[in-house]
Amino acid sequence: MTSAAPPNEDHGVPMSVKIRERVKAARQRFHSNDNIAEFIQPGELELLLDEVADKMQGVLDAMVIDTDNDHNTGDTARRVAKMYLKEVFNGRYVKGPNITEFPNAEHLNELMIVGPITVRSACSHHFCPVIGRIWIGVMPNEHTNVIGLSKYARLAEWIMGRPQIQEEAVVQLADLIQEKTQPDGLALVMEATHYCMAWRGVKDMNSKMINSVMRGVFLKDPNLRREFLSLIPRQS
Repeated sequence: MTSAAPPNEDHGVPMSVKIRERVKAARQRFHSNDNIAEFIQPGELELLLDEVADKMQGVLDAMVIDTDNDHNTGDTARRVAKMYLKEVFNGRYVKGPNITEFPNAEHLNELMIVGPITVRSACSHHFCPVIGRIWIGVMPNEHTNVIGLSKYARLAEWIMGRPQIQEEAVVQLADLIQEKTQPDGLALVMEATHYCMAWRGVKDMNSKMINSVMRGVFLKDPNLRREFLSLIPRQS
């Protein structure tokens, strides 16, 4: 007579709990703008999506929306869950883009500016859209790694694809580019419309937020900083 298989201790445990416990065991953060992809195993994102859809259905029910009979909201819970996990907040749940780095063979040491790169995010306070543009200035040296222009946009998309506040998002992106390229100087400027101001609250459609990060020679050399800022055509 064969003995029964031991019960699966994970059976019935929500996927979000399993992932959260892995993050805690590794003593890592899981703030809204953190990437947790290393703690998600193959196939688990779909299970997490199912869980989020179920919880979102509860939100719709609590808002007294008749999703059983309303043809407009019958599948809204799953659509919203898919949007959050696989689109607007995808930067939390997937690993960073593969970036091929090349040596600076020609020893380039002149100012390079990339932008405007269109970025889309959402504020972590209200989950309202943040839509804007980023300009990136790089002052390379002979040891700087060179990456393709499109890769700057991919890195920006990955960082911005999380619930963010603009001040922290720009610093996160600067840290990542600094790590990838190791330049003498790095400058970022972001200009964005925040729909937590435009759609709700004061409902001001014309206000924008502009902030910058300056590293290395951009911080030390005011002439270089002025040159970078003067070359950014911010006016629409």
